[in-house]
Amino acid sequence: MALVCRPTVQLSGMVFSLLGWVLSCLTTYLPQWKNLNLELNELEIWTMGLWQACVVQEEGGMQCKDFDSFLALPPELRISRILMFVSNGLGLLGLLLSGFGLDCLKIGERQQELKKRLLLLGGMLFWMSGITAIVPVSWVAHSTVQEFWDESIPDIVPRWDFGEALFIGWLAGFCLILGGSLLNCTLCSTEVLPSSVHLAVAELQDQCQHLETESRP
Repeated sequence: MALVCRPTVQLSGMVFSLLGWVLSCLTTYLPQWKNLNLELNELEIWTMGLWQACVVQEEGGMQCKDFDSFLALPPELRISRILMFVSNGLGLLGLLLSGFGLDCLKIGERQQELKKRLLLLGGMLFWMSGITAIVPVSWVAHSTVQEFWDESIPDIVPRWDFGEALFIGWLAGFCLILGGSLLNCTLCSTEVLPSSVHLAVAELQDQCQHLETESRP
């Protein structure tokens, strides 16, 4: 039963990892890391991402402006840019390595040890990618909470709140870690290769034929 489920678990791990990587890339470029609602003008919603700040107007749509300087950004946004790029790169590398290590892929069927190492390395890269996606999202969320409850800021000053990109980033990290865990769990089970089965059957048939010829008078 474990042998039958192993390809299914591997494909499930790849699906979760691919979904997490796509969501991680989406989180990197979405401008909704922080949202700001102005009480004086409820028709406008300000949003901030890693690359630009946008204002959403009820009648005029969305207008965005890119940040002029990388060094002028808050520390959490600067580090978040770097970590999200690292997460996307690790996820892409994990997809490539894990793809070559899948049992359903016939390439390198005789080099099972190499395929296992590729699958293990791909799963570890997915873990690292998931962690490096969760860290910047959680850091921005933590700084947003601190600023929101900062008593030194007057109550009339608008406060930033969580944006949709933060929740997508948490989901991306969870999918990447889950996908890497499923891929590495399949390495704990042993599988008999089809070629080995055919070879064993052929040897058994040869032995039976040899015994039959010896038993004849």
